[in-house]
Amino acid sequence: MIQIFNLYKVYPDNHPALTDINLHIKKGDFVFATGPSGAGKTTLIKLIFCAERATRGQIIVNGINLAKIKKSGISYLRRNIGVVFQDFKLLNNRTAYENIVFALEVTGARRKEIKRKAWQVLKLVGLQNRLDATPLGLSGGEQQRIAIARAIVNNPTILLADEPTGNLDSEITQDIMELFKNINERGTTVVIATHNKNLAHQYSDKHILLEKGRVINPA
Repeated sequence: MIQIFNLYKVYPDNHPALTDINLHIKKGDFVFATGPSGAGKTTLIKLIFCAERATRGQIIVNGINLAKIKKSGISYLRRNIGVVFQDFKLLNNRTAYENIVFALEVTGARRKEIKRKAWQVLKLVGLQNRLDATPLGLSGGEQQRIAIARAIVNNPTILLADEPTGNLDSEITQDIMELFKNINERGTTVVIATHNKNLAHQYSDKHILLEKGRVINPA
């Protein structure tokens, strides 16, 4: 599913973000990448969905070697990867429904299919009664649920989340984590980057601990 071999990421200022990373995440895994700020968690997530390129090494996602992928192939790769961010990245001038629909429209899906899939994920995240609200009219937890719905509406095989509960209170955090767990139980491989080790231990026994860009204990 996700295989990483001798991965290095060095930024232009010669700052090593990741050093000699080797990982194997299997289909259906629920994995947490933990570590303090600056440990390399976000960089790892970005490399997996080609938001950045590795300096050296290989990442193989669903059989695709990202070291050899062409720019034209990145959009195809991302159809099988959903991504959830800490700051939601919703379009504030669109409704919750329209934010989800947008992710389907860019794939060229038919109108009937768009409506069906959007409604399905709204029900899954429990916000079918908020489809006409704009992001600014939603709570933080509701915004994150819409962001998750948008990330999974194309039925990705992999769901990546970068500090998805960092801006949420403890009660809402538990609700969001239960949602991730439910998505994983439906067969999606889930990888969550978080500084919250307690949360990771509560929801999974598969942890990647990063410190200063190195893996201390692989999953």
